[in-house]
Amino acid sequence: MLAFHAHPDDEALLTAGTLARLAAEGHRVVIVMACDGAMGPPNSRLDEFRASAAILGAARAEHLGYADSGHGPVLYPDPPGRVRFARADPAQAAGKLAALLREERADLLLSYDAQGGYGHRDHIKVHEVGARAAELAGVRVLEATVPRELTVRGVKVLRRLHLVTRYTVAEALVAGTPRATITHRVNVRRYAARKQAALAAHRTPVNGTGKSARLFRLLIALPAPVFALLAGWEWYAEPGAAPGPVLDDIFRSRSG
Repeated sequence: MLAFHAHPDDEALLTAGTLARLAAEGHRVVIVMACDGAMGPPNSRLDEFRASAAILGAARAEHLGYADSGHGPVLYPDPPGRVRFARADPAQAAGKLAALLREERADLLLSYDAQGGYGHRDHIKVHEVGARAAELAGVRVLEATVPRELTVRGVKVLRRLHLVTRYTVAEALVAGTPRATITHRVNVRRYAARKQAALAAHRTPVNGTGKSARLFRLLIALPAPVFALLAGWEWYAEPGAAPGPVLDDIFRSRSG
């Protein structure tokens, strides 16, 4: 199984429990990061990503070669020697990812939903590149997501606690995926400790300033049972899935 993510720490936030569970069950898990976690000169974020991947039991952790694009109205010039992912040629990026899928003989690609979760340009690009690469390699794809209804409730709570001010409730109303279109809900409570440790491996956001850093520190400081309660489920949507029950095994498919 190959998981394709946008930035270092996304793998820990979105799919860490699933990755740890699959690795523990004996599956080969590969994580590919589109961006290097740096808006300017390269930093330690890729090392943190590799440390997180090792905690989750991944057999391989790769960087697709692109720089971060940033979140906001301004798309800054490319840093020296690197292309921001938002400017990457989609066919070229998809070709690089498809080559990894073929090399690994992957059965499944984990990517992002069409909104990229919350509209970040790099996340949307992951969805686009992932879908094209899966088609090129002939691999089934699942899109990591969060139920929209849960996103709205979560943003309301975090705003009341002054832990998030960047995202509004109106933005949450179009984030994630409606619960009715979720095809897979994976129970990862047994692997919550690894998920929490993978988050802690990302020292840059943990040691940063601002509300995102405060939220990171809160998550890794929570008692393990509380963290497992809050982060014990992960969700996916399968494009083209037929109606049916929500599945726990991501290797099972509802697609027609």
